[in-house]
This record gives sequence, C-alpha cells and structure tokens, in this order.
Amino acid sequence: MYLDENYPIQGLSEQEVTERLNKYGYNDLTTVKNHTFFSTLLNIIIEPMFILLFICSIIYFIFGDHLEALMLLSFVVIIITITIIQTRKTERTLKTLRNLSSPRALVIRDGSKQRIAGRDVVRDDIILLSEGDRIPADAIVLQSFHLSVDESMLTGESFAVPKYPYRNKLADLNYMKDHHSIVFAGTLVVKGNAICQVIRTGQDTELAKIGKSLQTIKIEKTNVQKQTNHIIKIFSLIGLSLSLILIIIYGINMQKWLDAIIAGITMAMAILPEELPVVLTVFLALGAWRISQWKVLTRHLPAVEMLGATTVLCVDKTGTLTLNQMSVSKILINNNIYDISDQLKTLPEELHEIVEISILASPTDPFDPMEKAMKELGIRTLSNTEHLHHNWQLLREYPLSEKLMAMSRVWQSPNGGELIIAAKGSPEAIADLCHFSSLQMDELKININRLAEFGLRIIGVAFAKFPITALPSHQHYFKFKFIGLLGLTDPIRPEVKNAIRECYEAGIKVIMITGDYPKTALKIAQQIGLNNISENIITGDELDFLSEADLQQKIKSTTIFARVTPQQKLRIVKSLKSNYEIVAMTGDGVNDAPALKAADIGIAMGKRGTDVAREAAALVLLDDNFTSLVSAIRTGRRVFDNLKKAISYIFAVHIPIVGMSIIPTLFKLPLALLPMHIVFLELIIDPACSIVFEMEPAEQNIMKRPPRKFNEPLFDHQMIFLGLLQGIIILAVVALIYIIALKRGFHNQQARTFSFIVLVLSNIGLIFLNRSRKELIIKTLYTPNKALWIVFTSAIFFLILTVCFPFLRSLFKFYPPTLKQIFVCLLITIFSIAFIDIAKILYCSKLKK
Repeated sequence: MYLDENYPIQGLSEQEVTERLNKYGYNDLTTVKNHTFFSTLLNIIIEPMFILLFICSIIYFIFGDHLEALMLLSFVVIIITITIIQTRKTERTLKTLRNLSSPRALVIRDGSKQRIAGRDVVRDDIILLSEGDRIPADAIVLQSFHLSVDESMLTGESFAVPKYPYRNKLADLNYMKDHHSIVFAGTLVVKGNAICQVIRTGQDTELAKIGKSLQTIKIEKTNVQKQTNHIIKIFSLIGLSLSLILIIIYGINMQKWLDAIIAGITMAMAILPEELPVVLTVFLALGAWRISQWKVLTRHLPAVEMLGATTVLCVDKTGTLTLNQMSVSKILINNNIYDISDQLKTLPEELHEIVEISILASPTDPFDPMEKAMKELGIRTLSNTEHLHHNWQLLREYPLSEKLMAMSRVWQSPNGGELIIAAKGSPEAIADLCHFSSLQMDELKININRLAEFGLRIIGVAFAKFPITALPSHQHYFKFKFIGLLGLTDPIRPEVKNAIRECYEAGIKVIMITGDYPKTALKIAQQIGLNNISENIITGDELDFLSEADLQQKIKSTTIFARVTPQQKLRIVKSLKSNYEIVAMTGDGVNDAPALKAADIGIAMGKRGTDVAREAAALVLLDDNFTSLVSAIRTGRRVFDNLKKAISYIFAVHIPIVGMSIIPTLFKLPLALLPMHIVFLELIIDPACSIVFEMEPAEQNIMKRPPRKFNEPLFDHQMIFLGLLQGIIILAVVALIYIIALKRGFHNQQARTFSFIVLVLSNIGLIFLNRSRKELIIKTLYTPNKALWIVFTSAIFFLILTVCFPFLRSLFKFYPPTLKQIFVCLLITIFSIAFIDIAKILYCSKLKK
C-alpha cells in the first residue's frame, strides 16, 4: 500500500504511551547537565562578595564580636536563598524553552496524526517523516517514497543515504545488516517521506551510544554580557586596589588595624557590581520567557537583545500575513472565470473534471491547506457524482523539484484500462509539462493576471493517460492536457494591518516576500497597508539580473518581492545587511535555512516549518502569526529598555555606598558603614534591579521610537552621566548629614543612624527615579508594578526594625532617633530625589533638542 493512502495503523493508545514513558523514560537524546542544589550553592558562595562576607564574619568571631558575626552570616543566608531561587527559576525557564524548541515529531496515535515534542516519542510509536525533519529516535522504515537521510553526524560522510522498507520480522532485525531500513535519531531527512516504527529511544539510540548529541540551544554570551564582564573586571581591579590603599591609610591614620581591615572589606563589597551578572541572566532568560507568551520561542538568547534593534522585517505572505486557511474561490477554464462560493453545493458540469484531477493530484489525506481546499471543494460538490475515486490505486508519485514546481500522481482504476496521471503546480510548470507554444504562453499569462488581480494563489491543473506498462523516470514523458487554473483565496489575518502600522510607527520597514505573482502580491499588500507598493516590486527573475550594487540601491525602496524562490532570500538578506539594516527574516522550508542563518534574527515557522529551518533560526514563531512577531519585538525593546534602567540604578546606587566607605577614612572620621550595612543595602539592591525593573511594564512610547543601534553600548554616555548625577547628589547629601552631625556633637552612632536612614530612603527613591528617564516620579506611580511595592514595603519594614528594635539596633551600631530626626531625614531625602528628578527631565529634554 502506498505511503499516502489511509494507512491501516492505529498507532499507540494514550495508555500505551504512558506505560512506555514510565518504563523507558522520555526520549532525551541529549544529556543536559542539571545543576543540583549543592552545585548551585557552591557557584554562589565562591563569588567575591560572599567570600568577603565570610572573611569579615571570621574576623568578628576571632575578636569576640559573636553577635555581629552571626548577624552577618544570617544576612548571607538570606541573600544566598534569594539568589538560589532566582537561579533555579532562570534554569527552569531556560529548560522549558529548550524542550519547546527541540525537534518535533509527527506521530499516529489512536488512529490520528499528532504533532508532539521529540522527547515525548516512545518505543513502537508510528512516526511520519518528510523532507526537512530531524529524526527523533531510531526507527525501522515500514513504507517510504524516495527517502534519503543525511547521516553525517553519525558517520561523517556528507552524502545522503537512501532508505528502504523493512520486509522481515521485527524479531530478526539486525542493526548492522539492516541499516538501510533503519533511520537513526538525530539524522536528517533530505528527500522523500516515510512511515516508520520507533525501536529505540533516548540513551538506547545509536546516537547516544557513540557519545554524540543533537544540536541544542547554546547559552551564548551576548554582546551585553561581554560588555558587563569587561566592566566587572575593571571594577574588581579598582575595588581591590582601593581597598588595600584604604586599609593602609586608615591603619596609619587611626592606628586601628581591625577597623582598617573592616573598612577595606566594606569598601570592596561596596564597589563590586556583583548584581550585574545576575541581572543579565535574569533579564535575558525571563525576557525569552516573556516572548514565549506571545507564541515566539527563543532558541538563541542573543536574539532577545537584538529584537529591539530590528530595522527590517522580511516576512512570508502565506500563513504569516494570511490565515493559511485556503478555499477555492475562482476557476478558470477556456478563458472563462467561474465564481466558487463557500456555500456552493453543486458545480457546473464543465468544472467537474478540473476539481476531480486536482484531488487526484493531491495526497489522499492532505496536510497542505491548498490541497485541503481542493479536497473540501470536491467532497462538497462532487459527492453524488462518479468523479471521486476512493477505490483507485496509486501507483507512483512524481514530486515537486527545484527545476519543476509541479507534482504528478499515477492512478489505476479497479476496472483496468489506461493509467490516469493527474498533475498540479505552478501554471508555468504545468504549461511546461503540456509543452505550450509561445502563443499559448501569452494567453496563459493574460489569464494568470486576470486571476491575480483578485489577490489569489493560482494553481494549474493537467492530466494525461498512459498504457499499463513500465512508468517513465520523469513526468515530462507523459503527454499532458491542460485543463485550467484554480484561484485560491487565503484570508488576511484581521490584526495584521494594525501590526504593520505599529511597525511603521516604530521605524521598522516591512518587506513582503512571496512566491505568488506580482499582481496577487500587490492586492494583498494593499489590503494589509504596506507602504510604497505601486512601483516597488521586484520579481525573482528581475532579482537574478540585478547587480549587487543595483540591488542594494533598489532594495531601499522595495517593499514586495514576488515569484521569489527560497534560494533568493539569502541574497535579499545579504543586500539588506550591506545597507547596514538589522534584518529579521521568516522562513519554513529546508531551502530557507541559509537565509535564516544569515539574517540577524532568523524566524522559523512553528506550524509548517521544518526542523532544519528551526535549527537555523534564532526564534520560532509557534502560531506563524505576524502579529505575534511584532509583539515579540515590543517585548524585546522592553527587555533592553528595562535592562538599561536596572544598570543605571546599579551604577547610581553604588556611588554613595562607595563614597561613604572612603570619606570617613580621608577625613579621619569614625566608620560610617560596616559590612552588615552593605549586606542590608544588598537586600534592597538585588531584588530591585533583578525583579522590580524586570517586571516594569513597557513605556507607552516604546513602539514609537526608532530602533536602537545594534551596537549601542549598554553603558552609554547618557546612562553614565545620569548615574553619576544621581549617585553624586545622594553621596553629597548623605556625607553632609554624617559630617554635620558629628561636627554638631552627635555621637558617631547617631550620625551613622541619620546617614543610613537617608541612604536607605534614597536607595528606594532611586528605584522610583529610574523607572523612567522622561517622566517625573509622580507620573510613574500610576504604572503598576507589584514587585516595586513589595520591595518598598520590605525595605521600610526592615529599616524600622533595625532602628527601633534594640537588639538589631545594637548590632547595627545605631542610636534610637527621635520622630523629629526621622522626619528631617525623610524630608531631606524627598527634596534630594525631587531635585534629581527635575534635573533628569531637563537633561533628557535637552538631549532631544
């Protein structure tokens, strides 16, 4: 029985699948190292910050300050707990994304086809393979058609290996002897299709035995991460140097070497921007998770930060801009066009043949929406006629090829007689099969344009008769008779027009790429609201004749590429990149892979895309919807925008902490900050920058800004200036309070209390301040952010405890302030933050000018 017939296999039931999963486990072809709790803990405690805290705790223990040591360690435990929770959450997020974006499998279960994740395949599953599929498990071939598999990842040989059906008993299967009937996990189908039965999964596969693994998501270092690592190294060297200098100066001046060591450790802790790696990991991982909420999976994390820099979106028409739900709406025969409505129950007699042949030229159980539309029309209008042939036998199929975009299927009726060959494909390919004269070609082009004006996908249909004998090797040997043209409509996604308008407002150019005719493309472009469409269409034929220089010039104003082949997409991408555009390109087929790989952001289709396309892409569009892609770009901009806010906050908040570690030493004053004070501040800083700013909603104008430059540094001049402005003002206020309090006769514990209250309140104020660069704090209060208020409430609560609770107050070396003193500290903080807020607005408005 032929591959496309109704194959008499029910496949496994859900109960059988569950039993096999319990017995053999999931089909995990890769060994992804899972970090245990203890390995995660070890990675955290070897960080410089925690090493410094442990050293400081030991010093306190040695010199008898046991309570201080225990308190410091308890804070360490709290910070480690928070860090572990964040790390584990990030790992779970990335693992989920890895599983979702792994190779998929089309299986038969309970008698129906199901698309599942590759890891859910079990032994004895019936899998359906086609060109471009990554094979999920070792399986025997039950039926095949021109099946060839690339096994280079197993054998190292680059040529494709043909595979043939297995004819013996399963018990007699021999891996070495019968390898031409076995497809192996991890290999790639490069041609044909097949029905196979899984015999080994997971670590039992041949792939696992030889110690190789599938290509999986690699957590690459992004451009932002590289910048951050460089900054951390610089700050670490500066911090170490300053700490040593501080210890020497303080020890010589004050002759208190224990306090000098504590001051040096405090200084090192204050200057280390240890939050940066955590912030980056959390932002990129959760950014990928947020993008996945829009049905867009991230296979490579750099794509998250690149999304906000996108300047050009190159998108396929079918299924991305349209619903990919086709129906036959026009039929052209003998130069006459017939309208076909969805409610039509019968067809005129002259249309019976073209519908009959179009069904015979399609798979019996079609997957392609175009072929489904032909079958649906036949079932609806020809059910009571002799034109549907359920009992005919399929003898052979001549598939589509790069040279001839038409397929033919050879049928034999139960009554014998001649063989019927049904063909369908692009009108030019069908004309080629029918050996059209130049006059016939001219007439065909006129008819194609007539249908194209309706914005239809156009398919040619032909048939031939052949005696029952050996079939030729190529469909060109048949004498085909042209029947007519089918015009299929594919409704525009209703939300696409608004999404394209949003792209234009965001400074993003949209280019539609289609295999359809120019007039069809033009009609669709008008419906979706593409700009500059009247004279800016380039066809595939014209593309081949353009020089690189001419293409680079013309592509600046081109918004439609029509009759384009997948191979030509690569040239389009290269030309756009030569014009310094940041290109996002969609694709679904095997031949789209080079263009997807070359694009700055390759986007594979999740529903109709091949595994090859998915592996070449950075993103996978699960619902094939253009609107989801625009939402992902909006989210990508939000991620980068919030990341810069978090970095600006970290930069600003460290300045007063570092300053208050140095100033007392320079002016021979008592220490203002001790290690436990730094730890307390870290309890605010870490959640603020990694949780509060990550959860910050996108600003209203985020899609009304031009795309950021792809090489825009994370630590730009504007951010550095704003950070310095905020940090220096807060430092000046806190230092003045401390110094003035001491000069007016307050005890050093009182001065420390006043300055610490202002420092903590200012820290909280900086969180509110950095939520927006262009709006006053009072306006941002209306923007919801639950994490912000949790951090705010927690910080105030613990500040009150340390100041008012005697036990904690003694540990922090504080003195109980009066309500009046607290009110003065609050008032000073409010005025300081308000001053910075106004200065920020003035500076940003000046930049606009």
